[in-house]
Amino acid sequence: MVLTCPVGIGRTTQRNQATGQSRRKLLRAGVLLALGGAATPLTGCDLFDRDEEPAPPPDPLRPMVDESLGLAAAHRASAAAYPELAERLGPIAEAHTAHATELARVIGVALPSSPPATPTAAPATDRAGALAALRTLEKSGQQSATKACAEAPAERAPLLGSIAAARATHQEALK
Repeated sequence: MVLTCPVGIGRTTQRNQATGQSRRKLLRAGVLLALGGAATPLTGCDLFDRDEEPAPPPDPLRPMVDESLGLAAAHRASAAAYPELAERLGPIAEAHTAHATELARVIGVALPSSPPATPTAAPATDRAGALAALRTLEKSGQQSATKACAEAPAERAPLLGSIAAARATHQEALK
């Protein structure tokens, strides 16, 4: 004797009468959506690629640029306060500006479009005091240039050495 089963008997899935979809198809679609939704943020939003490198530290010569600009401003301020020193201080201020320009070129930064509003030191109340203050600034600048030269890579040492030498010469010119 052969038993036959009607086609609809023994079904484990049920149909959603409203849409005509089986539960298995709905579950499969849900799983695919869940997997697809999870994969999109992982790849599309770079969840694993957030290894943002920190900004590189500023170039060690950046303070030298600022110092050169400050020295130029101090010389110009003293020349403005004591016009009889303008002929003597003008070339020194220009040398500092040239140093700042070359340093900025080497490290790849732009110089400010206008000189600093305040020099590194206010002009002294008399001519001798102004020259002494500028010599002190030049000596400090020479020391920082010498230190930077000793710590710099070989390709930067000649520039820093010439800046240190110029600052030593400026001290003599201010006597």
